[in-house]
Amino acid sequence: MRGDAVTRVGHERDDGRGQRVERHPDLAAAIGAAAEALIGVLDAAASRHHVSVSPTQLRVLALIRSRPETNVNRLAELLKVVPSSASRLCDRLEATGLLRRMADPRDRREVRLRLTATAEQLLQDIAERRHRAVQSVLDRMPARTQHELLLALLAFGQAATAPAGEPQADPTARTA
Repeated sequence: MRGDAVTRVGHERDDGRGQRVERHPDLAAAIGAAAEALIGVLDAAASRHHVSVSPTQLRVLALIRSRPETNVNRLAELLKVVPSSASRLCDRLEATGLLRRMADPRDRREVRLRLTATAEQLLQDIAERRHRAVQSVLDRMPARTQHELLLALLAFGQAATAPAGEPQADPTARTA
């Protein structure tokens, strides 16, 4: 069953509309290079902040912000480290005033990790700096290329979250 699926044949693929399209042999390398460039832009924007916080500490703060019920054991699982390492990370963040440990009101034996207002502001400031840095790069690209990039990123995100081996429809195809 073909449907709207994109079928791959060597370096050629069916675009879902019956057209054969050559897949560039260096596409994965180009994506890797673009990802490295993006990481450089994001890291540079974050490093210009006045508070000295490591990338790992920023990741911890972002994880805790997105998962308000996190405790040290869950944080260790998310980071794929042993609980004692996660606890030491939390100790450092707590010492800098970015994190608090609080007893869970439903179960006082559980200790939840909470961001301080300073941590929330830090994450907001870094997000804004990163947004401006990425926008600055996008502003140097033609509008049509920006639009094509958007479509490609949406398709990539969709394919990355789809079950392996499941063919994807062309998100740029128009239906009547």
